[in-house]
Amino acid sequence: MNTAQAIVQMLCHQGIDCLFCLPGVQNDPFFDALYERQDTIQPIHARHEQGTAYMALGAALATGKPQAYCVVPGPGFLNSTAALSTAYAANAKVLALVGQIPSNTIGKGYGLLHEIPDQLGMLKSLTKWATRIEHPNQAGPQTREAFRQMLSGRPCPVGLECPMDLWTQATSTELDTSPITVDAPPIDDDAIREAARKLGQAANPLIVVGGGALDASEEVKALAELLQAPVVALRNGRGVLDNRHELSHTLPAGHVLWR
Repeated sequence: MNTAQAIVQMLCHQGIDCLFCLPGVQNDPFFDALYERQDTIQPIHARHEQGTAYMALGAALATGKPQAYCVVPGPGFLNSTAALSTAYAANAKVLALVGQIPSNTIGKGYGLLHEIPDQLGMLKSLTKWATRIEHPNQAGPQTREAFRQMLSGRPCPVGLECPMDLWTQATSTELDTSPITVDAPPIDDDAIREAARKLGQAANPLIVVGGGALDASEEVKALAELLQAPVVALRNGRGVLDNRHELSHTLPAGHVLWR
């Protein structure tokens, strides 16, 4: 098994069933490995790298499940950054899989195709966590860690960079396909009790929801109906409570209710 095959297998084990992508020479061996698993992962080919990342973002928000996209380094990666930064702002579960020039030329300034200075630094600045695979034996563990970081605490996009010469190098480590232990955000019991006390005393309670409540639609609905409180969604919270629900209100209406 080589690096590319190890990463593809880990994507499969993490439930990735489609990969939004725009192939290029630095990632050719990865797509050879992807072709071997086309019965499990469907490549969805975009015409521009921005499209790959925006499709991954949209799929992550629509399904609530992790999504992934793959692009070439340099200009290809930079083309995807508008969507990647939006994914960060939206707390979306997106994996950016980015190619890289040969490992022994990184940072040398040789002017190789798609070479840019400090690509990994830029990737780290737009994600919750990012790393570069520097040895074939890191492929499986680093891909697994990428998903653990993505899903732990506040969900956010993560990045994984792989130099083009590593794709075909053999790995000698067995893949860890056991369930990932996710660190849940800490719960402040005192804050919850205080919120319940204030809600119980409120004459006209109003619930404001954001994107962090997307996975708690039923809970928000139950609380709103219990309190008979209108629910106003911020931009990323649209859809937490069905717009057709009698307690769901738009931002302008919410402003009036708040006053």
